[in-house]
Amino acid sequence: MSDETTHEPPANPEIHFEPIVSLPKVEIKSLEENEEEIFQMRAKLYRYDKNGEESEWKERGVGVIRILKHTDKNTYRILMRRDKTLKICANHLITADMELKPNCGSDKAWVWSVAAEFADEECKSETLAIKFGNAENAKKFKDKFEECQKALDNKDSKSEEPESDKLAKELEGLNVKESKDTETVEEKKDTNEPSTSSKTEKDDKKDEKNDEEDVPEK
Repeated sequence: MSDETTHEPPANPEIHFEPIVSLPKVEIKSLEENEEEIFQMRAKLYRYDKNGEESEWKERGVGVIRILKHTDKNTYRILMRRDKTLKICANHLITADMELKPNCGSDKAWVWSVAAEFADEECKSETLAIKFGNAENAKKFKDKFEECQKALDNKDSKSEEPESDKLAKELEGLNVKESKDTETVEEKKDTNEPSTSSKTEKDDKKDEKNDEEDVPEK
């Protein structure tokens, strides 16, 4: 038998190429840096299309609907992206005048109107409908939605009180300043006008002097 010899393959050398062009790292912002997520749930979104020959509901996307709270402005925004493509299909602020209504009596879907929807990167009014997997998830969304609306009402009422107090203080300051100015004017007037008694004394002295001059010399 011939001796079998095993040959180990040579080790692959580490090959390194210096890049011809160096590309700096670019920070991509999602415009959600100052927002915190307070709700998320998977759902299917629809929009009511009125542009065709017949008005009908059209599917806008399936994905996770989120409610974001802005930490500085204390506003609430609905944001939803489609699965896989991550394209935005819902993007609008929650306002106090919005109302969630059941869709055709279903306890798993809600309908609401939006005056300023920015999903297509332009502001336009839309009527949206969202459908959840079960009634429990739909109720959670409605509860959080209405909770955000109550927070907006409380914020508006608090912001109105300081403004009214500020106006009251300004009016009070004007009244105080006005009274002080009146007192100053009266004091100046009293200082500039000679008193009646001093004027009478001066007149008496003048008459006495005239009488002395009129007396004939002896």
